[in-house]
Amino acid sequence: MTIAAWCVLAFLIIAYAPRAGSIRGAIAQEGRYDNINPRAQQARLEGAGAKAQAAHANSLEAFAPFAAGVWAAHAFGADPMIRDGLALAFVAVRLVYWRAYVADWGNGRSVVWALGFLITVALFVAAGLT
Repeated sequence: MTIAAWCVLAFLIIAYAPRAGSIRGAIAQEGRYDNINPRAQQARLEGAGAKAQAAHANSLEAFAPFAAGVWAAHAFGADPMIRDGLALAFVAVRLVYWRAYVADWGNGRSVVWALGFLITVALFVAAGLT
């Protein structure tokens, strides 16, 4: 597999990592994790648990466009150094985004989100320029 393909797997794992924080938050807030109706419990989360759940949801929203961008870069023969560099940068940016979300960095989080979005767009552009 290419570095970019490994980055898709890495980001899939990263997307689920914040769930640990939301589960901890649910247990702290309600004394247990509701495995029968977890979405209702997630909707009641407050504080750090809610932030972790939101970071997880946002990561899932970003996953498909990123994976599609990597696929396009592979399928249309984008320069491997550019493709792999963009994919690595995306993973790094999303790690910072997760931290920014949970830490209430506000405007910084928005800047980091925009950077991740632009990297995803750049993957498609790299595919189109081949």
